[in-house]
Amino acid sequence: MVQYDRKILNALLDSYENSRLFTGENKRNISIDFPFHKKKIPAYFDESSYEYERIHSSMQELEEQGYIRIVWKRGKENHIISKVVLNTEHVEQAYEYVKRVPKTDLALTTIGLLQECRGSCDTPVCQKFMRYLLERLDSNRTVKEYIDLENTEATKLLLRGVFEIERNEKQCYLREFSIKVFHDSKMLQSMSGRLGKIFRTFGEDTEEKDFAQILAEYGIYHTPNYVYLKGKVSFWIHETLYHITDLKQGIGISGEDLSAIRFCDMNEIRRVITIENLTTFFRWEETDALIIYLGGYHNSVRRELLKNVYEALPDAEYCHFGDIDAGGFEIYEDLCKKTGIPFRMYRMDLSTLTAYEEYGRELTEHDRIRLKRMLEAHTFGTDSMHEVIRYMLERNVKLEQECVLR
Repeated sequence: MVQYDRKILNALLDSYENSRLFTGENKRNISIDFPFHKKKIPAYFDESSYEYERIHSSMQELEEQGYIRIVWKRGKENHIISKVVLNTEHVEQAYEYVKRVPKTDLALTTIGLLQECRGSCDTPVCQKFMRYLLERLDSNRTVKEYIDLENTEATKLLLRGVFEIERNEKQCYLREFSIKVFHDSKMLQSMSGRLGKIFRTFGEDTEEKDFAQILAEYGIYHTPNYVYLKGKVSFWIHETLYHITDLKQGIGISGEDLSAIRFCDMNEIRRVITIENLTTFFRWEETDALIIYLGGYHNSVRRELLKNVYEALPDAEYCHFGDIDAGGFEIYEDLCKKTGIPFRMYRMDLSTLTAYEEYGRELTEHDRIRLKRMLEAHTFGTDSMHEVIRYMLERNVKLEQECVLR
């Protein structure tokens, strides 16, 4: 059975806590009310039930105790309620009546928790996140986008998740990391939405990455982390020599083994090509190239491999081949920035786009926003990239890598 007194008084307190009156921004006594209409309280207008009498009785009791004031519909006094208004002079007693902790008290508890954690959770994203929360709470602004003030334990778990992800140094799988940190194999996945948003907002160069890509930056993987490569090369892994020249589709190597690779017999390699998508990697062939599948955004393991290749082949041409879209350009820029290798775009220019434009797709509104932002950022991209971006915006087109044939 619905307790209308508690339901409506809680709704009034919600409105009160979200008002300028509560935050202190508005000094005048504004009205906090709950309107009675079919969408808000349909049972009140259901003539086939007895809820009408129960609701009237509940509201009259609240009014008698001084928590609310009933406003009757004009000409229907004592018959139809138009709205009820919170009596802000008795708001503390209203909190006690519904057994609810005031938001100010919840905020103070959370502020204490954050101040306590700032000394121990000293990783960059965690520090920025906690600073943001403290600034919001100190100015009586909402933080419900990230945390629930009524659930301190959930906030502790969230902070611990951010901190432990950032300081992870050993490659592992998502579930075993979750067990290690939370003693629950599914806890990390259950927090993925909020954790991903935190890292995208407060991390560096993570705005467009999904949670799996973010975790990979810290050595945490959903599945084994393989890098695929092919070409006329050989390499040592520990004491074993591997020749991959005759492997048409190349070879996949686990991330755990990549650090042990030492390349040799690379005399025929003139170009190193990183490829964004797996289908194109399997199809693409160039006799004088070492081709490496990145799988979208690279991570720390793949960067180390690329640095090893660059050390072995400093005079080769380094190219990145990806989608002709906002994501492809961002991956290219990220690759150049984080490896320090002078990559150039490969098959991502205007001539390629126009040659395969019939296979293109229309831009989304989010695509247009990202592409325009790239043009406006003076430090982003090259002249050739800007040329193709302007064409994409003008013709409303983007192109997936798989459409490009040799």
